[in-house]
Amino acid sequence: MNIPNKITISRICLIPIFIVLLAVPFDWGTYSIGEYELPVHHMVAAILFLVASLTDWVDGRYARKYNLVTNLGKFLDPLADKLLVSAALICLVEIGLAPAWLVIIIISREFAVTGLRLVAAGEGIVLAAGQMGKLKTTLQIAAAGFLLLHHFPFSYMSIPIGTILLYLAALITVISGLDYFVKNWHVMRDSK
Repeated sequence: MNIPNKITISRICLIPIFIVLLAVPFDWGTYSIGEYELPVHHMVAAILFLVASLTDWVDGRYARKYNLVTNLGKFLDPLADKLLVSAALICLVEIGLAPAWLVIIIISREFAVTGLRLVAAGEGIVLAAGQMGKLKTTLQIAAAGFLLLHHFPFSYMSIPIGTILLYLAALITVISGLDYFVKNWHVMRDSK
C-alpha cells in the first residue's frame, strides 16, 4: 500500500461526500455573477469532484516518477475513475442535467471493460488503461464538471459545453471500449 495507492483510495472515499452534496437537497442559496446563477451546493460538489479528479493525475505522476507502479494501482486507479465518474453522471441524471440514455451507454461500457479486466485478472494478466481510455476519462470528467457548473463560464454565450462534451465523451467511450476489446480479445478467447 504505497502513497499513489493511498491517494487513489482517498479518491474513492470522496465519492460518498460528493454524492451527499448532490443527492441531499441542501438549500445553500445561489451564487450569482451578473445574470448567471448556480446553486451553491452544485458549485461545492463540482469543486470536490474536480479535486477528486485531480488526484488521478497526482497519483499517476507520483507512481511513475518514483517507480511505484503496482498491479494493485493498475487495477484500483481505473476503478476509482469509473466509480467517481459513474457517481457524477448518475447524480447528474437525478438532478436533470444529463440524459439517462447517454449515461447508460457510458456506464455499460465501463462495466464491460471492468468485466474483461476481471477475466484477465483471473488468468494472471493485468490490463492497464490505454491512451483512448485516458482520453475518454478526461472527456467524461470535463463533461461532468461543466454540467455540475451548469456550463459556466460558457453559459454566458449560451453554449451548453457540458452537454456537448458529454456527447463527445459518449462517442469516445464507445470507440475506446471497442478498441479495448479488439486489442484484448485474446483474454476472452483463451480464458479457461
